Amino acid sequence: MLSRVAESLYWMSRHIERAENIARVVNVNANIQLDLPRGVAPDWKPLIDVSGANELFEKRHRDYGERQVIRFLLGDRESPSSVHSCIRNARECCRTVRDILPREAWQYLTELQLHIDENLNMGVTKRCRHGFLGRIIRTCQMMMGLLGSVMTRDVGYQFLRLGRNLERADMTTRFLDLRLSVPDSDRLSDLASLETVHWVNILGSLSAYHMYRRKMQAQVQREHVLWFLLKDDEFPRSFMHCLNAVEESLGGLENNHPCLVVVRRIVKDFEQTRVEGLAPKSLVKVVDRLQCGLMDLHATVARMYFLPPPVTPARKPPSVKPGKRSKKSG
Repeated sequence: MLSRVAESLYWMSRHIERAENIARVVNVNANIQLDLPRGVAPDWKPLIDVSGANELFEKRHRDYGERQVIRFLLGDRESPSSVHSCIRNARECCRTVRDILPREAWQYLTELQLHIDENLNMGVTKRCRHGFLGRIIRTCQMMMGLLGSVMTRDVGYQFLRLGRNLERADMTTRFLDLRLSVPDSDRLSDLASLETVHWVNILGSLSAYHMYRRKMQAQVQREHVLWFLLKDDEFPRSFMHCLNAVEESLGGLENNHPCLVVVRRIVKDFEQTRVEGLAPKSLVKVVDRLQCGLMDLHATVARMYFLPPPVTPARKPPSVKPGKRSKKSG
């Protein structure tokens, strides 16, 4: 398989997975206000923290208001993590490899991009937001379900699966940052019900609430949620399950040794960490270490399988005419 084809398949699945997860977290954070105590509004800044686009957001907006954050996460054309940008990039990747994908894949992405372009202004409003986001989530799930049900399990499918699970593992750790970023000294931290609402919010963002209750058979508690989302190897969106799926996908590729070394190092380090009993600050460090490991894994995959980025020639220093000295050198 050509490197450009493998890279397009890999990034197409990553963009689709990211778009779905951003739509999920916006939808759940908008609905959480129904469970909060009277007079308490949901905090929207952590959603920008999750996307890592704080600098770009602050250039355009003075505060992290609900409307500003939602419009930025859904429709900003310059932010690489907005839903609009993700679907546009996924569609472009799909266009370059249409000959090896089912015809419906191109159709789904084209219809979704048109839907976002035509209904973004309505989707930002509270009345139409739920339906707008639900359409995005369902289409992304239909797209990945289609690819998973009809594609031959060849090298191309392994790159699709690799990108999807790597992105999913990354987004799971980022969703945990939504809760870990809340300081313990918050004025409402003494309310046990609010603590539960936050963790239910995290489970809802990953559609994990019902599976959590079925597996744990217990009320929502911090220690149980952390174990379920990080270490349960049976739930498809848990960090450990995603890493195991990444390792399986790499097993079907040639020249996979450097990538497998990175995956197994992450898994081995994480298996020795007991996340349930960690203090919040220590847990933040663990999550940061996991995210750094995923970045290292992506860099290794790109180095082994994808085309190298174009080399930009170094700029030469300005020439100085004979008899004159440069101001910088003086």
